[in-house]
Amino acid sequence: MQVIVRDNNVDQALRVLKKKMQREGIFREMKLRRHYEKPSERKARESAESVRRARKLARKRTDSV
Repeated sequence: MQVIVRDNNVDQALRVLKKKMQREGIFREMKLRRHYEKPSERKARESAESVRRARKLARKRTDSV
């Protein structure tokens, strides 16, 4: 990942970098990798996330109609 620093404005470049990392999901992945996750726990978490995404999408569809 690369961010260009313009006019020695490091604060703005840092904000841009954080936003890019957030969009890519790097912070979330770092948080998950701090501790070992058993395969069964991972499977349960991923299925729960899937259900959450599906419900959110269904909610968005019913709200827009």
